[in-house]
Formats: sequence, structure tokens, C-alpha cells
Amino acid sequence: MANNELVPGFDEDREDSLKIQLQKLDDVASCIIITLNGYIDTYNSVFFQKQVGKIISAGFVNLIFNCASLNYVSSTGIGSFTSFLKLVKPKGGDVVLMNIQPKVYEVFSLLGFSQFFNIKDTLSEAEEFFKKGAPVESSVFPKIFACPVCSKKLKATKSGRFRCSDCKSILAIDQGGHVFLG
Repeated sequence: MANNELVPGFDEDREDSLKIQLQKLDDVASCIIITLNGYIDTYNSVFFQKQVGKIISAGFVNLIFNCASLNYVSSTGIGSFTSFLKLVKPKGGDVVLMNIQPKVYEVFSLLGFSQFFNIKDTLSEAEEFFKKGAPVESSVFPKIFACPVCSKKLKATKSGRFRCSDCKSILAIDQGGHVFLG
């Protein structure tokens, strides 16, 4: 199925440094596989955000990014992934990054973002994640976690926004215990 059939007008904009192919995942509600080929940096991240914005506007909130052919992601590109997470979470969706190359994963890890994302090795693992849904615990609080910026151990007694006591970064934690910059 062509990109434009899944998301009207998707292929109107093009960027040579980043090719995006879409595939609907029928077994999971509102789910789409977004195959990325190329790289994401400061110069093409606006294009990337605009294209994924079209996907979310078309009703897809469960996003699986196939990163097998993604050669490089700058910190700006990682910021794009974070913004997608913030867009789909309130709509009951989530983001899975799949088939990440080691050098791309290293950037996520170095910047402290690997713990924010659901990172899976295969499509079946990604599908299983969405089918099971996020684990429901009676209460995730109090939650002890590492600050994504400075790695200081922090404790949250409830969801909300707060500041890291060491690096002063503003953090947010949702009711499920997921930590975000913000």
C-alpha cells in the first residue's frame, strides 16, 4: 500500500537525506510501521517532524519506527522522537524503536534517552508490546530512577513535574512511572 493511501498527501514533501516508508500493522489498533532510511540531523528534522505529524493526524498513535537503515541521529533528531512520544501518549498511544543500529543506540544512551523509549529487536517483539499494553501495576510510586541528564538517583512520590536536585533539569513523570524531560 502506498504512503499516500495510508496518510493522504504524505509523499508531497520529499527529503533526499531521509526516506520514509509506511506500512499499516493490522494486528494492532491505530498502529503503523515507519521505516526510516538515511539520517536525521538538524537540517532535516523539521521535515521528519512534519511527516510524522501527518501520520499522527491521520489517526495513527501506536508508532513503530524501523531504524534498521537509519545511519545517524543527532540530538535534534532524538528530540523529534521525544516530541512524538509527547504527542501520542495523551491519545493512548506509544512509540517503539526497532532494529536500532549500535551507533545510533549509543547516541540515545549517551544522551540518557534510551530509558524513555521502548526499544525492540524484532517486529514480533514490537507487536507483542502493543498487544500486551503497558504493564499495569497497583502503584508505581514511590519510584526511584536515574536523572536522564546527569544520572543522579532521584525519588518521585507521585506523578508530575519536578527539578533534578543536581543538574536542575526539569523532569516530568507520568502516572505509569515514565520519566520525560519537560
